[in-house]
Amino acid sequence: MAAQQHKIVFYPVGNGDTTHIILANGRRILLDFRHCSDAEKGERPEIDLKKRLKDELDAAERDSLDVVAFTHADADHIQGSTEFFELRHAKKYHGDGRIKINELWVPAAMLLEVADRDHQQEEFVLWRQEARHRLLEGEGIRVFSQPQVLMDWLEPLLEQRGEPAEARDHLFVDAGTVVPGFSLDDDAVEFFCHSPFIEHCEGGDQIRNEAALVFNIRFVAGGERFDYLEVGDANWEAMKEIVDITDFHGNNDRLEWDLFNIPHHLSYTALGPDKGDKETKPEESVEKLLRMGKPDAYIVSCSKACPDVKKAYDQIQPPHIQARHTYERYLEEVGGRKFLVTGEEPNANKPQPIEFEITADGLSWNRVATVAAAQVLSSKPPRAGS
Repeated sequence: MAAQQHKIVFYPVGNGDTTHIILANGRRILLDFRHCSDAEKGERPEIDLKKRLKDELDAAERDSLDVVAFTHADADHIQGSTEFFELRHAKKYHGDGRIKINELWVPAAMLLEVADRDHQQEEFVLWRQEARHRLLEGEGIRVFSQPQVLMDWLEPLLEQRGEPAEARDHLFVDAGTVVPGFSLDDDAVEFFCHSPFIEHCEGGDQIRNEAALVFNIRFVAGGERFDYLEVGDANWEAMKEIVDITDFHGNNDRLEWDLFNIPHHLSYTALGPDKGDKETKPEESVEKLLRMGKPDAYIVSCSKACPDVKKAYDQIQPPHIQARHTYERYLEEVGGRKFLVTGEEPNANKPQPIEFEITADGLSWNRVATVAAAQVLSSKPPRAGS
């Protein structure tokens, strides 16, 4: 890859999230993972994520990702992942072409997940075990937030190993800080953690959406900076909290965005309490965030297609057309370029990954790659017997 050229890829996985960041220096960061097994048959609009990622890594002559970050443990953010990745905590999850994770990033809430006896093989439980194993071993993990309830579990185990209670403190990342391991000088990128806050896991009340990972990802190319706001399934209350606390600490530049991966698959609940008839009215602090977009910015919704048709206005589950209208209006207000839905590009029948490039010339949508991929698919002969 040419110097100072970063790539961000959003995969069409329906109402789920998977985003791949490929840095100019070759390091790779994957945010969330959702694979639909039915997509392997080629009969659904969702992409065959396992094949796509495996092909990309094979082309790069790699069997690992530098970072895999799960924003939270909901199924649409981890589905199929325990069959794709190598899990260090048990040999049954080794080998067989599984992709290795050099560093796992998880919110503290994922280590505190609970499950009854009948659900011990659920994927969220396996990731809980994997995260706990890595944390106890002291390598290959970053845990976001350090609630006392988690330390109450960890410290006795460290004592049994003859290690001090603070032996793993360097693996925890607090909201309002830059994640160690990446820098603007060495990687031309840094990750600023907006969330989760420690109180999200205090008192044993484990939640997912409010305790999800939220980042300002800052890139540098050609001496210019570009800000990518990556949000898990946060609702409007959590977004308000992020904006208000960031403003209080004077970090408003971390709310600016050239690229905004909006929360919760185009749900109105990320904007305000009421869906509205034609458009969702955003809560005041959320509205402030929407106005932090820079000229020529893009918004991406990781969701199914959201056409403006009559029946869409009564739809209960996301995506919500009212939310789309809101995002589009504010994007136009800040002079942004395009609102994109992963389930719509280049069409809703066979959507392809949406790719962005960051170079000295700025952030740009590589629409040619999306269209070309769709043309290749449409040119393939039908399968025998179809």
